[in-house]
Amino acid sequence: MFGRLGPTELILILVIVLVIFGPAKLPEIGKSIGRSLQEFKKATTERPDDSPDPDERKEDS
Repeated sequence: MFGRLGPTELILILVIVLVIFGPAKLPEIGKSIGRSLQEFKKATTERPDDSPDPDERKEDS
């Protein structure tokens, strides 16, 4: 159903977005999408700080 998007479809989508949001909002939307993608990449590649290292665990005796 959603095969490859050709140049005609991409232009049509761009025109619809331009009509809905207007030319003044497009840079702001692009920046927010870029920041979101950067944060997502950073979150998926970083090691979570929640899990302690095995060497740092304290043993209660």
